[in-house]
Amino acid sequence: MRYDGHVHTPFCPHGTSDSFEAYIERAIELGIQGLTFTEHAPLPSSFIDPTPDQDSGMRLIDMDAYVETLTRLKKDFESKITINIGLEVDYIEGFDRDIRAFLSKWGKYLDDAILSVHFLHFQNDYFCLDFSPEMFAQIVEKAGTVDAVYKKYFHTVKQSILADLGEHKPRRIGHMTLVRKFQKQFPYEKTNKNAIMEILDLVEIKGFELDYNGAGLTKPLCKEAYPSGWIINEAVKRGIPLIYGSDAHSVKGLGQGFQQLYLHDKTTVPKGLK
Repeated sequence: MRYDGHVHTPFCPHGTSDSFEAYIERAIELGIQGLTFTEHAPLPSSFIDPTPDQDSGMRLIDMDAYVETLTRLKKDFESKITINIGLEVDYIEGFDRDIRAFLSKWGKYLDDAILSVHFLHFQNDYFCLDFSPEMFAQIVEKAGTVDAVYKKYFHTVKQSILADLGEHKPRRIGHMTLVRKFQKQFPYEKTNKNAIMEILDLVEIKGFELDYNGAGLTKPLCKEAYPSGWIINEAVKRGIPLIYGSDAHSVKGLGQGFQQLYLHDKTTVPKGLK
């Protein structure tokens, strides 16, 4: 089954206004048989979004409409494609209680979900890791070195897996090497093997999945999948499910990186890519 488990929507404040129907029709054209719409979940009300337009997550007031719209579309297209209601939930250090409260209310409406790290906490400040090279430079300045940023990122991913977020906690870890998005501008040669192996250990023990994300292949300062190379092969050895995600924020983005993933990781046949 060709499946895309990471797709954004017109509810995304920093995405496009492309309609749900346009996404679905294009997915059908591409031969995709299943979609999970994973809009960025609303951020905790007490969290100050560090991006300039404070548009990293959808508005809480829109959650009812989001769920209602997808419930209708599931029925309207059920003979053509499987549609799952999902969210991409941000794990933010220090906000476990808020995230758990949100999931306790809305998790029952979800068929699927992703748990991602986009924000890093240094001292008293939060930064959006993947917003821009300029903000990444600010993180490096705050942390002291690129190495410190990588270590903090993987530590936060580990925290997200260990966090008690309640019975509706997402079981798929989103783009676990997102820290490499700007690697061509901020070169970094270390593999962080020990930290990554610890993450894979936890994913395996807990029976979680990994987002096998093609978006990084299209980013000019990245040009690789999230995750890539030896990490993918190690996950396959362990039997960790790898779910393809385009991470599309527009109809045009559907399927991005799909063919390159096959070429890059010839030894793997991840679940959802067969």
